[in-house]
Amino acid sequence: MHVPDGARGFAATRVTLLTEGTYPHSHGGVSVWCDQLVQGMPDLDFDVIAVTGTGREPVVWDLPGHVRDVCAVPMWGAPPEGRPPRGRARNRLTAAWERFLTALLDPSAEDGFAPALYAMAHAAGDGTLSPFLRGDKAVAVLAAVWNRPGLAVREARPSLHDAVTATALLEHALRPLAARPPGDGVAHAVSGGVAVLPGLAALERDGVPLLLTEHGVYLRERYLGYRTAPYRWPVKAVVLGFFRLLAEESYRRAALITPGNRYNRLWEEEGGADPAAIRTVYNGVDPAAFPPAGPEPAAPTLSWAGRVDPIKDLETLIRAFSLVRDREPEARLRLFGGTPRGGEAYRERCEALAAELGHADAVTFEGRVDDIKDAYAAGNVVMLSSISEGFPFTLIEAMSCGRATVSTDVGGVREAVGDTGLVVPPRDPAAMAAAALDLLADPVRRRAMGEAARLRVIEQFTLRQTIDTFRSVYLDLSLRAETFTAPPAENIPVRDVATGAGSLVG
Repeated sequence: MHVPDGARGFAATRVTLLTEGTYPHSHGGVSVWCDQLVQGMPDLDFDVIAVTGTGREPVVWDLPGHVRDVCAVPMWGAPPEGRPPRGRARNRLTAAWERFLTALLDPSAEDGFAPALYAMAHAAGDGTLSPFLRGDKAVAVLAAVWNRPGLAVREARPSLHDAVTATALLEHALRPLAARPPGDGVAHAVSGGVAVLPGLAALERDGVPLLLTEHGVYLRERYLGYRTAPYRWPVKAVVLGFFRLLAEESYRRAALITPGNRYNRLWEEEGGADPAAIRTVYNGVDPAAFPPAGPEPAAPTLSWAGRVDPIKDLETLIRAFSLVRDREPEARLRLFGGTPRGGEAYRERCEALAAELGHADAVTFEGRVDDIKDAYAAGNVVMLSSISEGFPFTLIEAMSCGRATVSTDVGGVREAVGDTGLVVPPRDPAAMAAAALDLLADPVRRRAMGEAARLRVIEQFTLRQTIDTFRSVYLDLSLRAETFTAPPAENIPVRDVATGAGSLVG
């Protein structure tokens, strides 16, 4: 591999990827993106601090030798080991916790969020934070704070059960602070939210530069998710207050923010990011790895690829397909992609909807496909129905394969598609169906759009451009950190922060 002249002598730099629910324990767009970066820079050392569900998730990617260490941080598995603080340490942590909660609930006290967060980060490093938050004192402090006169949340009459619930949710959300933060190199958070916590701790403790890449808008997705969450408003006020102030602190402290599209940039600027510290970097694919898909299927077919998740809004897609089938009785809808653990109920709901609409025979959930190109080739038109996206890989991959697309107008979709596909409002089955029917009825237009889409990818969204950009970013940021030589490692130790236990992968 060619190494740019400016990067020579840079091999000792260590990059710590900070992930949540993605690489290296899951497949999907963000995981693909992480693997592309790692595989594309074999002369750099990489570590991974991966926020996971239970900590029992297997590593599903073939990690190369320059991935030195993977630390799994389970959000919902066994809590980190440690003992509650005593004496003065307990008093200091109690005061920090009270200041933290006050910042979440009182707009006039938000400047207390950051110092309280870093005080709790020190406690997490000592093993005292999680035990403290699981104790009665932490619940009592919250119950006292949100019943103060003048706070809006008091009007909802929060209960003791609410206090227990909110404290537990925050304890889980703060668990990544217990991971050993990187002490050198560059910390690269590949999403906002809790994945950033070890990076903020590293920046505060050792001045390690923090790079933040948001593929979707993490805060917006929390707002969407908590809209239907089964919690009372006082609980939502606390948790969403945490995510909002965490986003603002991440934007304020990051040395550089690299959103995947201009839509994300607007959210980041609104959240307080310095526009001068933001640089849009689009996702890229290798056009040679996604060549033209070849002949279309004989029956009119819509295909979709992704993870089966509410944010992908497959219900709108199924409703749109029902309208398509009213006009095209032979039409089929083929859905490719895995169902994450915990998402089984959503998939069953989608399958029940297809049956209820009378199309169970024509809507097929086909699971993960060995070669994702087959998913795009399976359709005359490739669909994207999400209610939130960054700069979706499935879209640019389908474009590279020369397929016409119908996508929802979210995130960076318009930036990706340009005029080479049709874009419709989210949650609008009629508009989605009309666009799909227009393309199904016009093979000449489909072919022209597919050819233009592939050319657009080749000109603007190649993997080589993405990797070269991040190489230069790492080089620039590494100049702010001390260089060190990583010890040799033939295997990749995967540590579980809850237990400290280690295993070897590779």
